[in-house]
Amino acid sequence: MKTDYRERSIPATRAVLGYAADDAGCGVAYARLGPSGENLLRVPFRVRRYPGLGGREVGYAALSAVAGRLCDRGVSRVTFEMNDPDLVSDVAERRSLPAPLILPYVGLRCSLNRLDGYALTFGPGSEELAQRARVEVTVHVAA
Repeated sequence: MKTDYRERSIPATRAVLGYAADDAGCGVAYARLGPSGENLLRVPFRVRRYPGLGGREVGYAALSAVAGRLCDRGVSRVTFEMNDPDLVSDVAERRSLPAPLILPYVGLRCSLNRLDGYALTFGPGSEELAQRARVEVTVHVAA
């Protein structure tokens, strides 16, 4: 049974995200979990890449994959911190999206709605994780 997300007694898990994907759509997301980021979660994902989107589709796929994994692990409330102000605004403001992002957006919302509660915030703290993901993706491509 899910607990009402408005119940203040259930604290939200903090998840700082960093991610990357290669041109073929193989990606990896890292999430530091907990108040001080003591736990590291690695989640591989696949994404269909589109020219002209500046990688926004990668952020959608990464966040969707991490949200799904956390939900599968029984986490019910999450505050996601990301270094992508466009993605945060897309979800918070329900902005108009380019056609190639509509289906990924629907998939992302489905993943987020599996949680009892979530929040997206912009924060530069994820750059170290994004760098780690970029290195892993680059090494994978070179191999």
